[in-house]
Amino acid sequence: MIEYITSGESHGKAIIVTVKGIPSNLKVDEEFINNELKRRQKGYGRGGRMKIESDKVEILSGVWKEKTTGSPITLAIWNKDYDNWKGKENEPILSPRPGHADLIGGYKYNHLDDLRKVLERSSARETAARVAVGALAKLFLKEFNIEIFSHVLNWGGIEIDTKGLSFEEIKK
Repeated sequence: MIEYITSGESHGKAIIVTVKGIPSNLKVDEEFINNELKRRQKGYGRGGRMKIESDKVEILSGVWKEKTTGSPITLAIWNKDYDNWKGKENEPILSPRPGHADLIGGYKYNHLDDLRKVLERSSARETAARVAVGALAKLFLKEFNIEIFSHVLNWGGIEIDTKGLSFEEIKK
């Protein structure tokens, strides 16, 4: 079973992820992981943070000469914006953001006195770690000629006709 745990905060030094359960001798293509991280930063609705950060993974453990060792793999995505926040005093955040994990996390971890402690962990920035894990999973599945992708067929009543298109054409 493959398991992972993330750590780090949105404005901390780094977002870290440790993955266990990946077998030894899997070829790890760091460029592939970084390309997946670049894909995460594309699209609409991106905040100003996307202009500051250009995510790049650093493999800290579990990979030797581009192959997994069988031990846990630790990946770091360093936050360039950390220096701007280091030592900065911030007013407590007492109002949760609608549609975010702030309120639930505030109750779960007893941080209702300052929801910043929760929102730093439940930020969009944290998804970078999850994308890196997903890239590792894709590399693992590639060993068995399994590829995963998806596409939208209907968006608010607007449909796309994919009849006669190959998978390669749909992926584009």
